[in-house]
Amino acid sequence: MNYQPVLWHDFGVTIGGLAGALTGLLFVAVSIKSDILAKSRSLTSRAAQTLVLFVTNAIAAIFLVAPQPSGALGGELIALAVVSGIVLYVFNRRGGHDQESGVARYIDRASPNTITPLLFCVAGVSYLLTAGGGLYWLIPATVTSLAGGVINAWLFLVRL
Repeated sequence: MNYQPVLWHDFGVTIGGLAGALTGLLFVAVSIKSDILAKSRSLTSRAAQTLVLFVTNAIAAIFLVAPQPSGALGGELIALAVVSGIVLYVFNRRGGHDQESGVARYIDRASPNTITPLLFCVAGVSYLLTAGGGLYWLIPATVTSLAGGVINAWLFLVRL
């Protein structure tokens, strides 16, 4: 099962729908407080990181449900991990670090921005090698990404 993408179709559809819904809600939150958001580079970067975490899941879901040669999925997951990792790193550096306390400091240290691309990469490599769990790595990757995005969005909204 962990190396047969066709069996993961429903998972992909579910994750894609969830990521799309959360992305829409993020756009609503950003549009409501756009005047405040425009004044803070840190808040803008956190919103962009949250968007990347949600969209990474949506793109992974598209790759998972698309009919394609079996080897393509692994390469696509690796490419997605690399691109999202770079974009998240750039937004993190661009935003700087506020004087954060409590949950925000913990989120920065155990960052879903770092863990998510690593887990998607492991899923892709493991799938290509047909060893080490394969597509089962998508479960912690998507949970980490979605949970991290929701926490980022919450921190983002609390600061607004």
